[in-house]
Amino acid sequence: MFDDIKRKLDYVLNDKRNPQNSSKTPLTSSLTENMIILRKLFPNSMDLNNRELEVGKTKVQLISCEGMISMDRLIHGAIEPLNEFSRDKDPTSQEVVDFILNKSIMSQEQKQIFSFEELLQFIMAGFVAILIDGEAMGVVIGMQGFNFRSISEPTNEVNELGSKEAFVEAIRINLSMIRRRLKSPNLRFEPINVGTESKTDVCLIYLADRVSHKALKEVRKKVSRINLDMILDSSYVRPYLENHPFSLFSSVGTTERPDTLCGKINEGRIALLVDGSPYALIVPFLFSENFKSFDDYAHRPYFATFVRILKYLSFYISFLLPGGYVAVSTFHPELLPHALLFSVAAAEETTPFSLMLEALFIYLVFEIMREAGIRLPSAVGHTIGIVGALVIGDAAVNAGLIGAPMVMVVAITAICAFSIPQLYEPIMLLRFLFIILGGISGLFGIALGSVCVSAKICSMNSLHIPMTAPLSPLDYRWLSDSVLFAGIRKIAGKGLKIQNVTGSEIKDGEGEDD
Repeated sequence: MFDDIKRKLDYVLNDKRNPQNSSKTPLTSSLTENMIILRKLFPNSMDLNNRELEVGKTKVQLISCEGMISMDRLIHGAIEPLNEFSRDKDPTSQEVVDFILNKSIMSQEQKQIFSFEELLQFIMAGFVAILIDGEAMGVVIGMQGFNFRSISEPTNEVNELGSKEAFVEAIRINLSMIRRRLKSPNLRFEPINVGTESKTDVCLIYLADRVSHKALKEVRKKVSRINLDMILDSSYVRPYLENHPFSLFSSVGTTERPDTLCGKINEGRIALLVDGSPYALIVPFLFSENFKSFDDYAHRPYFATFVRILKYLSFYISFLLPGGYVAVSTFHPELLPHALLFSVAAAEETTPFSLMLEALFIYLVFEIMREAGIRLPSAVGHTIGIVGALVIGDAAVNAGLIGAPMVMVVAITAICAFSIPQLYEPIMLLRFLFIILGGISGLFGIALGSVCVSAKICSMNSLHIPMTAPLSPLDYRWLSDSVLFAGIRKIAGKGLKIQNVTGSEIKDGEGEDD
């Protein structure tokens, strides 16, 4: 016990003596001393740039990180104004500070800093720090000029109609795409710094007049509890927002489309953007939203409804068909038509394995080929698909390792699974689970597994809102945009908020004073 106390005291004392261990080392009035401390805090790093200027007789240091700033903006926005200011008089350090803060517009982003921790955080975010000799403070100005991927079309949420813009890795570019679509003063961008080492910018996005303040408070609390050294992608933040981290189905939605995000926050949801990630997180998230796409709102209502029903059918076929085929063929052959039964029996006579082992083997090979096609370059990836479909599949059937009906089942289920890319991961695991259930206990196992999966989905909630809403519990107001689609004219004027759906525990108006 006493050893632990001694270690803690030594840590505190060392923290005070060594400025490198202190995250709140204050700036001093000596420019030379500031530069010495800065070099100790940022040792042996070739990307730390500093340029000394003389504004009259006052020495000034411009500090930045290489590759993070625009040199044109630095020269025209900071260096030239300082040179012109000192041309006609010999300003004091206080006059230099007053000129930078009050009498010039070097950048719209401008802030005073008083510690080295702030200094390092800002220069590594693309700011230029100005330290003035004789002043125990500094000024940081936004001169960002780092390279980033240009705005391009969505890669996963592909659409026929509507916008072709997708989020990029730079968070400020993403915020501008949202603001361009929502010119409302109620739109809020709330910054949070996450990651003890990476200091990653995370932004909460919501409409102040639509969001539930109770839900907003809970999301803030969850994000503030993230205790990670590095936040490199939105997937690092996602587990901390999940209410059911070990569930197959996620209670946090993702999108790479700014128009989709705007539509969601208009319903009272909260979005999170992480600097360095082109995907936004959305909470609360309903299970039915996995079957929606932006094209639904651009097509005629009858066609959008038909497509949504097809997606629901594809979801159930994708994991029930393989297990059902194994169960019926093994335990309930009387359920098959005679012509199909004879074909299945003839195919299985030439194969050395049971139907369950056949299905597990071919799906395992299929997943390996899919993973290889994703990770390899696109040209080679297409080749892997052709080799897998034509060579391996045909050779396996001719060699008598698997039956031709099983290949057909694999093809159908694969196409169905790809029609709902958001649910591919749970579908893959459920497919193997139901094959085993069907091969061991027949249709009874399939029925029991289906009940368990349905019960699990119904028991889940996203930010205290049932994930199966508005179907369970039933809410007629939201049915026009769930499985069915009644058209924009029917749903646009309702002004529905997600927190007011039946079964919600975060009703509108709660937590307003928090």
